[in-house]
Amino acid sequence: MSTPLPHGSWPTPVTSELVVRSAARLGEVVVDGPDVWWAESRPAEGGRTALVRRTADGEVTDALPAPWNARTRVHEYGGGAWTVSGGVLWFTEFSDQRLYRLAPGDGAPVAVTPEPAIPSGVRYADLVVVADGLLAVRETHAASGAAADVVNEIVRVRPDGASEVLVSGPDFVAAPRPAPDGVTLAWLQWDHPDMPWDSAQLVVRAADGTEHVIAGGPGESAVQPVWGEDLALWWLDDRTNFWSLHRKRPHEQPGLVVDVRSDIGGPQWLFGQSRYALLDDGRVVLAYGREGRDRLAVLTPGGQPRELDLPYGTFRYVTAQGTGVVCVAGGPASEPVVLRVDAGSGATEVLRPARELGLDPAWFSRPEHVTFPTEDRGTGIGEAHALVFPPANPGATAPAGSLPPLVVVVHGGPTAAAVPVLNLEIQYWTSRGFCVADVDYRGSVGYGRRYRDALRGRWGVVDLDDVVACARFLADAGRVDPARMAIRGGSAGGYTTLAALSMRPGVFTAGASHYGVADLGALAAETHKFESRYLDGLVAPWPSGRAVYDERSPINHVDALDTPLAVFQGDEDAVVPPDQAEAIVAALRAKGVPHTYLLFAGEQHGFRKAENIRAALDGELSFYAQVWGFDLPADEGITPVPIS
Repeated sequence: MSTPLPHGSWPTPVTSELVVRSAARLGEVVVDGPDVWWAESRPAEGGRTALVRRTADGEVTDALPAPWNARTRVHEYGGGAWTVSGGVLWFTEFSDQRLYRLAPGDGAPVAVTPEPAIPSGVRYADLVVVADGLLAVRETHAASGAAADVVNEIVRVRPDGASEVLVSGPDFVAAPRPAPDGVTLAWLQWDHPDMPWDSAQLVVRAADGTEHVIAGGPGESAVQPVWGEDLALWWLDDRTNFWSLHRKRPHEQPGLVVDVRSDIGGPQWLFGQSRYALLDDGRVVLAYGREGRDRLAVLTPGGQPRELDLPYGTFRYVTAQGTGVVCVAGGPASEPVVLRVDAGSGATEVLRPARELGLDPAWFSRPEHVTFPTEDRGTGIGEAHALVFPPANPGATAPAGSLPPLVVVVHGGPTAAAVPVLNLEIQYWTSRGFCVADVDYRGSVGYGRRYRDALRGRWGVVDLDDVVACARFLADAGRVDPARMAIRGGSAGGYTTLAALSMRPGVFTAGASHYGVADLGALAAETHKFESRYLDGLVAPWPSGRAVYDERSPINHVDALDTPLAVFQGDEDAVVPPDQAEAIVAALRAKGVPHTYLLFAGEQHGFRKAENIRAALDGELSFYAQVWGFDLPADEGITPVPIS
């Protein structure tokens, strides 16, 4: 029988070293005949994106060895940085953002596009191979460095590097998709101040050069267009409240194919996403969320979706291959894998397994989807959602009558969502005796446009209502210790963390901001083009709404900020620049509030290097231990962070 130990100090094999050991974040999947390719972002290799190829006989090799890094900076978030056809790989190299080509037999990739006059000033994404080269979204930066001077276009790039502009004029373009006839082109476009999930048009240019808006527009978002071999155009559209499947056949009006009363699509932060695939026999395989987890379903022409019984909770990059699909899938007991699924039988084959952790499943906390009441505030929605991960450690118990500390996780976006996938960064906390609540506050994706739009004009209000309501809901239910509740988040989640501590004081007794926003006005004035008008919809038009920005900026409420806070930041972050973190740290220092600040060299928006991921995790744990007064497990060798 084990000796009871205080929550937070439980010994665990889920260390920061295990979190990053042989870790890889799986990205896009491309099917090239019998071969399957996928991307892996590897913390142990400095966060570079490697490309992996699996042949029909099961041989797996790195198709893009170190130091090559297939990652684009278009929109700063990237995605769609590579593609392959007939064994020929095209990709954007992160270091210089030029396009490269690697054909079978080549010793090394060959540069296709010329070196830009400004380092990384010309960037490419959303690559599609065509007969005479490549279609791509090109983002060109001016010497001024101003967001207003950035130009986004769709171009055709020929093998010799010559480029032809196909679409120019809209503030943003995405998803260039040539039809099987070789002449018709579809794409997405939107303009400031909208984000693509607010309003995005699907446009088709016919062979005669005429252009037609097929779907989307004010208050309507079209995403993920796909051509069928019969020249039918498919896409996802949220005109029914949910991103649902639509189709337009030649000489017919666009029409709804299926509405599953849940979002099939998602917000276009990254290029190259795919939540459905067309099979050659007319069936469609699609993924959608319900009650806190994804379903993978098969739609037969004229029928209703048939859900497959699979032990996974998320499905991304759904790509057709033969009688089924290949995708990236993960579940409560499984880190993401590359998975092949037969659409008829539901039989699965793991093409790229998760890493071998060597742990009994009893170490893994399983999430519970909860719905809790919250303030309506005129949104028409008086509830929010969360995935709650209770403490789980088969080798430890807590003293009788004690309750676990709570860590409220605030996702970024703010249009992202909690996912029921084995995430060792969550298990790092739960195996030590913490309860974790990953909150889908209003504004999160997966619950329809009305739920998403409930945050419009209310960022810094309803998200605070929801994270506070979740914490109090769990405390009132006797599930967590109300005196030891922390809030943590990155990016937009970091903003909500800072805002909750400064504008809803007295609820949380510790917090951690990872590259979070402290000054909304400064962010609106200095961020990159893609998000330069994002806050118009979330907060108020800028700069006419400056008073609202001031009212909701945590930096202007430091007089109420007396909660111990850990701050983590990358020094090359172009989305939330370091001066945001340094402003809040200066205010904490001036007030004498206990805090720690770690600035990581060479990191952008989100930490990719193994040593920095470890330092942030262990540093945050050490911070809570010092604030709440529990001991760290002695055998991990965690050096306590200095608290100022």
